Amino acid sequence: MKTKVLTVGLLLFTFFTLRSQEPNAPAFGKGLFNLVGKDSTWSMKIATRMQFLAIANWDEGPDGGLINPESNFLVRRARLKFDGFAYTPKLKYKLELGLSNRDISGASEFTNNAPRYILDAVVMWNFYENFELWVGQTKLPGNIERVISSGNLQQVDRSLVNSRFNIDRDQGLQLRHHFKLSKDFMVREKLAVSQGEGRNITSGNLGGYQYTARLEFLPFGAFRKKGDYSGSDLQREEKPKLMLAATYDLNQDAVKTRSNLGTFMANDTGFYETNISTVFVDAMFKYNGFSFMGEYAYRDADDPIAKNSDGTETGDVVLVGNGLNLQAGYLFKSNWEVSGRYTDIQLDEAITGSNPESQYTLGLSKYIVGHKLKIQTDISYLSVDNGTNGLMYRLQFDVHF
Repeated sequence: MKTKVLTVGLLLFTFFTLRSQEPNAPAFGKGLFNLVGKDSTWSMKIATRMQFLAIANWDEGPDGGLINPESNFLVRRARLKFDGFAYTPKLKYKLELGLSNRDISGASEFTNNAPRYILDAVVMWNFYENFELWVGQTKLPGNIERVISSGNLQQVDRSLVNSRFNIDRDQGLQLRHHFKLSKDFMVREKLAVSQGEGRNITSGNLGGYQYTARLEFLPFGAFRKKGDYSGSDLQREEKPKLMLAATYDLNQDAVKTRSNLGTFMANDTGFYETNISTVFVDAMFKYNGFSFMGEYAYRDADDPIAKNSDGTETGDVVLVGNGLNLQAGYLFKSNWEVSGRYTDIQLDEAITGSNPESQYTLGLSKYIVGHKLKIQTDISYLSVDNGTNGLMYRLQFDVHF
């Protein structure tokens, strides 16, 4: 199965690359090819992107020196993307497939033991004025750092707050709407009802359902080219732009340790179930090359310690606690950017056994063609209360067609 999918992907890539040599081929970064039906009742843009990553890690020794060096080279992400409209421009769609091992990992009995190729498969219908109905599998309206595409990040990858608390992708329905309080002041509402176990689950609903609500305030109007959901101020906003937002997520009878992510909490009767709630408060600010992003996350559960029917503990626990992520950067006119990030994680030690940890990251990026062709590097120092500190260096190259 995997060989067949990879073969199809390579054939599509070759075909559309050859077709893109025609005079009407899109500009670099605008897709391999744009198709439009003769009667203009459908369109399809085909694109691909790759990320090549090198990582080096060291532990901090008792004397403060660096020990236990490790290194790794990865095709961090490799993806095929298709989007456009069907029948009418008010009915849009997006299909994104992941081909790298990191993209498709996580196969289990609940995904028919098959690689999880599908990232996004969603239809978006603008059925009335500013209302849109989304149907399918895609990212839930959670923390801003997660919803920003991995190809549009300010640093090499997302923060520890995102890895511990994000609610990722799921299958279900979303309703989105926006309106203006004044000439500039915009408000956006996003609601979602989803299955609650994450992407590509094929065995049906295992616990309860997941409910997500997000409210966004843009007092100075919309960002240029959706810059509120893109890292760095590549548009060099001429006027200050700000987004303040909050998300509440409730996963009823959740069966995973991180809401719809993490490991399944199996017990002697099937699954341990508990209500898990997650709260995000975040902000994005941009002005004249300067950008700031801040996020706070909090997760709790009715009973975070998984148990069997007789009350004995299974060993699984819900990762409850809170996290803070603060990130800022400045883009010079040469399209070099310097950025910094501070992340603090405070999981409940009594429940999770995890020690508080903080990470400090300094990043440097060169945008050759915006986010479509860039080189990024960063160095991070991780400080953990139990003394297991460490240093990480990363170098990544992105190319999007």
